[in-house]
Amino acid sequence: MDHALAAANLHKRFKDAPDAALRDVTLAVPRGQLTALVGPDGAGKTTFLRVAAGLLAPTRGTMHVLGIDAAAAPQRIQDRISYMPQRFGLYEDLSVQENLDLYADLHGVAQLERRERFARLLKMTDLHRFTTRLAGQLSGGMKQKLGLACTLVRSPELLLLDEPTVGVDPLSRRELWQIVQELVEHDALTVVVSTAYLDEAERCAAVHVLHEGRLLASGPPAQLREQAAGSTFIVTPADGDSARDLQARLLDAQDAIVDAVPQSDRVRVIRRHNTKGSTFTNLLAGAAQEPVPPRLEDGFMLMLRAERSGAVAAAGDAAVAPKGNGDKETVIEVHDLVRRFGDFTAVDKTSFDVKRGEIFGLLGPNGAGKTTTFRMLCGLLPASGGTLQVAGVDLRRARAKARRNIGYVAQKFALYGTLTVGENLRFFGGAYGLHGKRLHERTQRVLDEFQLREHVDAPSGQLPGGFRQRLAMAVALLHEPGILFLDEPTSGADPLARREFWRRITALSHAGVTTVVTTHFMEEAEYCDRIAIQDAGRLLALGTPRAVREQAGGAATMEEAFIGIVERHRNGAAR
Repeated sequence: MDHALAAANLHKRFKDAPDAALRDVTLAVPRGQLTALVGPDGAGKTTFLRVAAGLLAPTRGTMHVLGIDAAAAPQRIQDRISYMPQRFGLYEDLSVQENLDLYADLHGVAQLERRERFARLLKMTDLHRFTTRLAGQLSGGMKQKLGLACTLVRSPELLLLDEPTVGVDPLSRRELWQIVQELVEHDALTVVVSTAYLDEAERCAAVHVLHEGRLLASGPPAQLREQAAGSTFIVTPADGDSARDLQARLLDAQDAIVDAVPQSDRVRVIRRHNTKGSTFTNLLAGAAQEPVPPRLEDGFMLMLRAERSGAVAAAGDAAVAPKGNGDKETVIEVHDLVRRFGDFTAVDKTSFDVKRGEIFGLLGPNGAGKTTTFRMLCGLLPASGGTLQVAGVDLRRARAKARRNIGYVAQKFALYGTLTVGENLRFFGGAYGLHGKRLHERTQRVLDEFQLREHVDAPSGQLPGGFRQRLAMAVALLHEPGILFLDEPTSGADPLARREFWRRITALSHAGVTTVVTTHFMEEAEYCDRIAIQDAGRLLALGTPRAVREQAGGAATMEEAFIGIVERHRNGAAR
């Protein structure tokens, strides 16, 4: 078979790194098909793509791309392929059209070829209405689409995409995949994509699973998901129980359960192959079970669990003291909140409240106003109008006082990369007013809770993404805040890391900590007690996940509900 890409015993070790980034990887990608690379953070996906793009030389082994040895002739490969890294370099002070022109100049695209090429790319990405808008003024999803268009200003024989939908809302994610699939189906383009979304990988002809630099499995999605055949169930909680609490208990039973995740008021469960039926029934404590066909994510979780054990936080490991007296008093009150930037209204009269111990999800497409709302709630941005109280403090008058009760985890790593893990903890602990014995006690507690002790002397900027996220959470919880704000905390994380994260949030909720979270993973909305959906600065939906699905006409999933509500609002606004 004619392969677009073929790696043989590929090994890559970076200088001073304790472990190899790639370890004897052998795989091949046929021409004209869509292929996925999946794996947890630090699996080697980005390193593999950079070797394929001729940007890194392998330590040993070979990588042939379009029949060319990547180590011997990287420029010949780069002249024939296109590569879109995770953070594609748009020029934010240039317009959409100027970015396209610049990349066409860089790639030597002839003027006669540009007109037809640009017209198709702008239509395909739905950016034809925004050619004069500055790239820096585009939403996250629109930036990704422009990045893809700039990558395609010439006609490549192979397209490499490194997690192109990280941080992108479900609507934009769907649009990006429609573009990619059109390129494969209509242009017979070969595409290799790395992704943290297993539902995306399910659309591919072949999937390669990497873990700690090794290739665990390869094959079509149907073959990989069959590993979980006979082990997947939908479980309906018994009366008086919640899907989130049932899921937490099942995750804690790691000897019997591979995975458990909320799904539309129920829980999707993977039972270990060697778990007896009676043991499983006893764990369910009266919950009804129904076998269901496996998904690719189920097979993926089986493989990860075989490689990594004990990764999910145990019940009660909340790293904070219990908060409040359980009376569910209101701790966040928002009424007619407004934020303007000049003539532009980013948030338009938004109102909601959040109770103590509640997990509240703030959802919306890129550019919907949710990050602006989030930053006002955190006291990082003043409101233009309305009232906003957090922990009994008016944020329009005493933001510094309110911040003492708040823990905050930014979407992008916001700690000091040159400081070690221990130095970051001590620095931020002091900033939160912790000193002496108390600072030492809290530091030791979060080091254990977030499994950071063996990295305490490592520069935080050199940690894998999953450990940076743990450190950010540890810093946010050092001073035992009553309210935790999390801005897309699991963006780019693999499913196992997301389960670990949400198990901790459930434990924090039981301890009375209030959590406000933004996310583009719609399955994560199912962990929330209530959610709000915003678009164009307006609040479109507010209620429990079930109520929001019902508002969307009884949608089967939260992603369907989200897309339906947002599209209905946009179609109505367009008329």
